[in-house]
Amino acid sequence: LFLFADAVREIRKYSSVHVNEKAANVNSSAFDHIQMKLFRSQRNLYLSGFSLFLWLVLRRTVTLLTQLAKEMASHAALETQVNDATEAAKKYMAENERLQEALSGKGHGKKKESTDATKEKLKEEVEHLKAELQKTSDAFHKAKTEVAAVKKQSEGLRKEYDHLMKEFQQLQVGGSGSPYKNCV
Repeated sequence: LFLFADAVREIRKYSSVHVNEKAANVNSSAFDHIQMKLFRSQRNLYLSGFSLFLWLVLRRTVTLLTQLAKEMASHAALETQVNDATEAAKKYMAENERLQEALSGKGHGKKKESTDATKEKLKEEVEHLKAELQKTSDAFHKAKTEVAAVKKQSEGLRKEYDHLMKEFQQLQVGGSGSPYKNCV
């Protein structure tokens, strides 16, 4: 940033000297020396400006990549959590079915009352696990949509960066002679 400001200052300094020297009709070696200083200051302006622009683009890219990596990590964590909850729910449902089959074979007196209570507890547990599974599934889908949104934003920024780089190259190629027209 300092180099950029210094280059702008140098260009102003030598541009004003250029006008004064030309008006005074000073010898050609002094005029050439001033032109050389002006050329160097313009070159420094372009180099420092491009470096500053590149630094900003790289900083934003690193920020986006870091954000994407964090989202992908949270996505993976949610996915494993959903898979674990699904397997636990399947295990409890299988155990519930096995107990129901065992209870349907034996059903007399007090055992039937205790089996009814056990059935109710198991049904409540199954409902609780289903609700937990639904909650983790919703969280998984939310994380998936967030990751998709970040990917979409990253793609848009990449396209914009490519567009700006093409514009910059066109300006460099098309405007390479224009900054020096004043100097010659």
